[in-house]
Amino acid sequence: MKSMQATVADLLALKGKRQLTKLRVESLDEAEAASLAGIDMLSVPPEIIEQRRFREVCPTPFAVAGLEPGLYVTEEDYLRAAFRFLKLGANAVYCGASLAIVRRLRDEGIPVVGHVGLIPSRRTWTGGFRAVGKTYEQALEVWRQTKALEEAGAFAAEIEVVPPDVAEAISRRTRLLMISMGAGGKCDAQYLFAMDVLGSHDGHYPRHSKVYRDFLGENRRLQQERVSAFREYAHDVESGAFPADKHLVPMNSGEFGRFMEQLSKIPEI
Repeated sequence: MKSMQATVADLLALKGKRQLTKLRVESLDEAEAASLAGIDMLSVPPEIIEQRRFREVCPTPFAVAGLEPGLYVTEEDYLRAAFRFLKLGANAVYCGASLAIVRRLRDEGIPVVGHVGLIPSRRTWTGGFRAVGKTYEQALEVWRQTKALEEAGAFAAEIEVVPPDVAEAISRRTRLLMISMGAGGKCDAQYLFAMDVLGSHDGHYPRHSKVYRDFLGENRRLQQERVSAFREYAHDVESGAFPADKHLVPMNSGEFGRFMEQLSKIPEI
């Protein structure tokens, strides 16, 4: 799986055998780094998939293009977008729309990743950004959502902020590749946002995330270095230290003399 792009069949064959890794990337730099690091799967926004260099810098991960709710409405909207992203290099699409649309995509042979548990676009129905599945009724509903996606033809589902015991029990009873985001380590894949892994923002970090670097602090340090460098440049210009001889192109003195002889006939302004 590291030397070439995996297929849906490859991923499903690994269900229950090892944990896959998945990242949400927001730039070509992040996509390239994920590919070099051997990350198995990526969630990729359309604007990154659409960049010509995407598969040049990110040749190996299984890329899931996000069909974000609200940007597409009808089945035709979803179908056109899905086929377009597959042509541009995606391997599958994320779809949080209705089961009818998931089924329609699957009928056309398009691999679909669904979503159960805490679904951000539908969070008002489960009480906002909070865990889902902590009661018997909620856990059973997550199971029903999972089976409904399976029956509609999805091949995988993100399971978000669900108690790990519930997520494990569901994962063991479905053919879907279950991708855990805050749902424990007994599903089929682990999913984090690159921005959280890198520590690159000053917003909220979810409880289920883990920060591995301090890109925000490093970027702030680099910004101060930019300011300092620009100040030094301005000071050098003011003092005459820049440009120095090493920054300039010399001219033969004889050639310059001939030039000035001609130019001397023209008065200075």
